[in-house]
Amino acid sequence: MAKANAILLAVVATCLAVPSAAQERAVFDDNGYRTDRYRAPVDRDPRPSARLALPAALLLDPGKDALFIDVLPAGGGVRDPETGRWRLSEEHLTIPGAVWHPEAGRGDADPALWNALVREVTDARRRNPHLPVILFCRTDCWMGWNAARRLAAQGHDGVWWLAEGIEGWRKVEPLVVAVPVAVPSH
Repeated sequence: MAKANAILLAVVATCLAVPSAAQERAVFDDNGYRTDRYRAPVDRDPRPSARLALPAALLLDPGKDALFIDVLPAGGGVRDPETGRWRLSEEHLTIPGAVWHPEAGRGDADPALWNALVREVTDARRRNPHLPVILFCRTDCWMGWNAARRLAAQGHDGVWWLAEGIEGWRKVEPLVVAVPVAVPSH
């Protein structure tokens, strides 16, 4: 009886630890973008973008050799709809030379925020048509993955996802205080 109970307990624990197909679908939309519980291990390829290894990213000079875009949310921050300026409740550190587009990595990103990110890429590519674009947030965060995948799916080439994000960079190089891009709602 004790052995049967132990087996039953092991089966129940396994079932609770592995998400069901319904749970899996609940965190992804019909296009495959993560829309909930963003802080979790990323276990999928970001196609049609590609993953950039941290050692390769560290060889680049952000803001010069590549456009680095941070999409981490503004933790507790509020964006003024008229001016687009963010009121932050906490400081955010990012990769030096990166541009911070808060919230643009959500699966259901606000169109104004997403379009501002796309304009950033378009403007940078007018100056340098083959400029690599590297999107990131944190380690084990789906927002950078979402943004890289969406940008590449919209026809932009040379789009990369830096999975290690700010934590990976911080292990090797210092971070700097980020200033969020102001995006008015209209």
